[in-house]
Amino acid sequence: MGIETSRLILRRPTLSDVPRLFAFLGDAQAMRHTHADASLRQCRRRIAVHEWQRRRNGYAPWTVLTKADARMIGWGGLYDDPFDPGWGIEVGYYFDPAAWGNGYATELTQACTAFADDVLGVPELRAFARPGNIGSRRVLQKAGFDVVRFVPEMDRFLYRRGRPAARVA
Repeated sequence: MGIETSRLILRRPTLSDVPRLFAFLGDAQAMRHTHADASLRQCRRRIAVHEWQRRRNGYAPWTVLTKADARMIGWGGLYDDPFDPGWGIEVGYYFDPAAWGNGYATELTQACTAFADDVLGVPELRAFARPGNIGSRRVLQKAGFDVVRFVPEMDRFLYRRGRPAARVA
């Protein structure tokens, strides 16, 4: 199941996406606030494990393309982290540095919260951001996430967003 926003196409990743995704998911500088894959094989494994979760849970990160030219610019969405479980359903986003500063993370996060509210009906979402990642912290705040606490062993803030009350028609 894919989703379209005003400027983005969010679709299931394919194995053929992995080399392009690895170009930024494997870039230590671009991923300095999160995890960088050490190899193409590790990136392929990450994508495959998340796709297994999509089949099981009904959600996982999408490959993010620009609607205007179908350019692959990111990977992100909802997931229950298979590599660090126990935090609940999280929102995460990873973008090619060439796409930074264009509001794509905000647009993706808004699509994620709408999907979580309208399709999954989950009571809350979580997210993490490092203290120095001001852009990501702003994205989360704009999407209605609040800081829960600082998690020192991860050097990250834990954010939470509860499901809004049902709208009256």
